[in-house]
Amino acid sequence: MTNFFQLPHERLHAYQEARKLLECIREAEISDVRLRDQALRAGTSVCLNIAEAVGRTGSMDRARVFAIARGECCEAGAALDIARASGRCRPGAAEAGATHARAAYALLTGLIRRFG
Repeated sequence: MTNFFQLPHERLHAYQEARKLLECIREAEISDVRLRDQALRAGTSVCLNIAEAVGRTGSMDRARVFAIARGECCEAGAALDIARASGRCRPGAAEAGATHARAAYALLTGLIRRFG
């Protein structure tokens, strides 16, 4: 069966930026195993928490989960920054990821304010 509609989170620009962030984390090819794992988990968590927040019914509950996503976004961005600064990744992908992390952070801040 073909799915002819988008899920609500797929329409959010914050989710789209978070997906791009996750792709950049993967493309950065962080050589430090623990840092790569942490970055991938944080990037994944940003996406999943945005999707979870959209599924919540209460405004304050949505704001709380969007805030968790924003924290994970900071963690993913920091992991990329650390990897780039220490020469443990592809710098171009890390810089692109930082751009997407900043965009997702700003969009999530707006969503938190809207629902908080």
